[in-house]
Amino acid sequence: METKEKFKDFVKKHPVLLNHVKDGKMTWQKFYEMYDMYGEDNEVWNDYLKTSKTVASAAAGFDLANFIKGLDLDSIQNGVNSMQRVLGLLQDMSNKKTPQVKDTYKARPLYKHFED
Repeated sequence: METKEKFKDFVKKHPVLLNHVKDGKMTWQKFYEMYDMYGEDNEVWNDYLKTSKTVASAAAGFDLANFIKGLDLDSIQNGVNSMQRVLGLLQDMSNKKTPQVKDTYKARPLYKHFED
């Protein structure tokens, strides 16, 4: 397998590397160069991969009650009400029937001439 493909697999195994790139602490180029020089089992990765355990433990310790307490229920209710109004307007628009134009034209009989 090519080094580039092996590096992609390594990144898939350690998604915490993405956080370092997003934060601007590292670039993919620097990570690739480290991977190319040292491989994936070198201790150079310890500083970057040790945070994966803390991220996993933080995700495991996610507390739903605290998350719900942090929500602003008034703003959520306002958003829901706004969506209901928009949906009501769309429904009203789709239910309106186009007014039918009355046919005021009457065809003259074939046996009559213009002035008859």
